[in-house]
Amino acid sequence: MSHQVDMADPLTNAAEFSVSEIAQAVKRTVEDEFGHVRVRGEISGFRGQHSSGHAYFTLKDENAAIDAVVWKGNYSKLTFKPQEGLEVIATGRLTTFPRSSKYQIVIDNIEPAGAGALMALLEERKRKLQAEGLFARERKRPLPYLPRVIGVITSPTGAVIRDILHRLADRFPSHVMVWPVRVQGETCATEVAAAIEGFNAMLPGGAMPRPDLLIVARGGGSIEDLWGFNEEAVVRAVAASGIPIISAVGHETDTTLIDYAADMRAPTPTAAAEAAVPVRTELIGYVDDLGGRQRQATRRVTATARDRLRAAVAGLPRASDLVALQRQRLDYAAANLLGNLRHSVQSSRVHFSRLDSRFAPRLLHGQRQEGTERLRNLSLRAETGLRKTVDRTRLTFDPRAALLGTAIARLLERKQAQWLGVGHKISPVALRTELRHARSLLTPMSSRLRSGMTVRLSDCRKALSQADKMLASLSYRNVLARGYAVIKDADGNLVQERAGLSPGDAVAIEFADGAVAATIAGSPVIKKKPRGQQDNGSQESLF
Repeated sequence: MSHQVDMADPLTNAAEFSVSEIAQAVKRTVEDEFGHVRVRGEISGFRGQHSSGHAYFTLKDENAAIDAVVWKGNYSKLTFKPQEGLEVIATGRLTTFPRSSKYQIVIDNIEPAGAGALMALLEERKRKLQAEGLFARERKRPLPYLPRVIGVITSPTGAVIRDILHRLADRFPSHVMVWPVRVQGETCATEVAAAIEGFNAMLPGGAMPRPDLLIVARGGGSIEDLWGFNEEAVVRAVAASGIPIISAVGHETDTTLIDYAADMRAPTPTAAAEAAVPVRTELIGYVDDLGGRQRQATRRVTATARDRLRAAVAGLPRASDLVALQRQRLDYAAANLLGNLRHSVQSSRVHFSRLDSRFAPRLLHGQRQEGTERLRNLSLRAETGLRKTVDRTRLTFDPRAALLGTAIARLLERKQAQWLGVGHKISPVALRTELRHARSLLTPMSSRLRSGMTVRLSDCRKALSQADKMLASLSYRNVLARGYAVIKDADGNLVQERAGLSPGDAVAIEFADGAVAATIAGSPVIKKKPRGQQDNGSQESLF
């Protein structure tokens, strides 16, 4: 559309357009002419997604630049996310932004511009993840020696799963759980990461058994084919897995980022199966060999112990020899037991006979009389001493009382003379005051006298009590309580010998609980028993 306007002629037939009309016309022209384009350039000005979810940046080369936008719905579907400085091939359509009169490309897909760019991106991502410690050797865990359940993350239709299952069946048949995923394409990384997280989410002892080991496997391919295993989501899922993981992606020369994050890297899926389980026949042979060595060692230890036991038995004395000396000592002790018992009884009898002489009635009577006499003397001495103490105290206090009376009389005379001299009479109140003063002087003396008398009487009372206790302990009645008796004649005198009694004499026999009257009937002859002979329980009559 071309219009020439003569500025000198104010009247013209040229049509007028608004700014919006021009902008819309340009927009339609650009979109019709460039509906679908592929643009190669370097990403510049990328700061991540906007708060709205869209992404804005610039594609540039050495001579020009074009604005680019990725809408929110397409951004999540991109296989390669935009990164600052990355050379890419962007596929989309050209359009304009009328508000700023700029044209831009709305991108539907982004591809790295050649293998060199992919390798640069791979190296940059590798350095980033390595700096975070996801590839550290300390994070790697040992694989279980004999896993019960093995989880395999791979495509269910490829040759990889068949090779793994076949190799596991040859080496050690195990329970295998397959999580089918796409191993190539845009959703590869998302599915593999979800599979790893799904296996880790299984609970031990649940309806589905939780794997003890995971294998992430895929066949060989180009760097573009294996790019899903270089994504950050997959690498982070492998590093965060609580189950040990074997990475078996590609052939021996292929290396992906999950190989660095996995606990073990296998060159091929078949090698991963070989590393997962041992050879069953070799394990059985190894166990049989260990069993044989254990049985041989047990036999050797048993034989050694048996030889040592025999040597020890040979060095031990016979059982009869061990008890022979003790048996002889027992026989000797048994032979001497009866004689020793007789000797012990005889010694005890002699000892008790000696003690018996101490408890004769005559001796007890003498001790009682002696105790009574001592008690009488103590009583007399206590009474005499108390009287003397009172006399000494009286002799001490009488002169002082006389002096005190004389002093009081003189004091009264002086006071009376003083009062009469000044023309006053003796007041009863004043006299009472003077008497009270005199009494205050006499009261301490009387208190000391009373205290001394109380202490003296208490001491005498204690001495009398002790003498009474001694008399009670020496009294013959304690002897009577042990089964003895006292014989008195008609006059109340003690009968100490048999010769002092005649037939027909009246006597009184005193026991512990009282006395009884008796008459001497005869003078029987009392035969003395040999020492050591036991009493047969009867007692001959004395009457």
